[in-house]
Amino acid sequence: MTLVDKLNWRYATKKFDTDKKIPVDTLNYILEATKLSPSSFGLQHYRVIVVENPEVRAKLREAAYGQPQVTDASHLVVFAAETGIDEDFVKDYIDHVAEVRNVPRADLKGFEDTIVGTINSRTPEQLTTWAQKQAYIALGILIAAASEQGVDSGPMEGFDAAKFDEILGLKDKELTASVIVAIGYRADDDPYGKLAKVRRPEHELFIHI
Repeated sequence: MTLVDKLNWRYATKKFDTDKKIPVDTLNYILEATKLSPSSFGLQHYRVIVVENPEVRAKLREAAYGQPQVTDASHLVVFAAETGIDEDFVKDYIDHVAEVRNVPRADLKGFEDTIVGTINSRTPEQLTTWAQKQAYIALGILIAAASEQGVDSGPMEGFDAAKFDEILGLKDKELTASVIVAIGYRADDDPYGKLAKVRRPEHELFIHI
């Protein structure tokens, strides 16, 4: 099946089969694809938190207005944006680039200056918004990779970010929860799985210039 076939198959799963868990190899594949997501400057200015602990997930469910996907899916994934993007953050990234590509650190000075100039021109709030947007790109890759593997997903914005930050101890890590996704396998009696997929027709969605 093609990726388009898989995306036609998927839907925002509301009811998961609590007895079905994602195999480790499949989960690792999905996370590897997520790691390869594009991001501005390649900074990956977010963290991806995979939550399996049932006690933690029970608390998170309360902070997500009781939505059962949080506890019933095989795994819950939280995308948390970096809130401490500064020159040190950039320095660490450039150090990593130099190491991975085996190039002199000095050769990356221009690239580093460009990134530093970008972050210094933005407010802390703008930087967090920027990071959150990058996290959403990674979310899209995760959903596509999960679909490819026959794994269902339910992306969610309906949660109290401040409470998530508190439960997961994110503030001390200079992170804030931005978007979450439950992944696992649909329950046979999930009514949403029987509905036809609704999308805008091509002539309304696409503008060719």
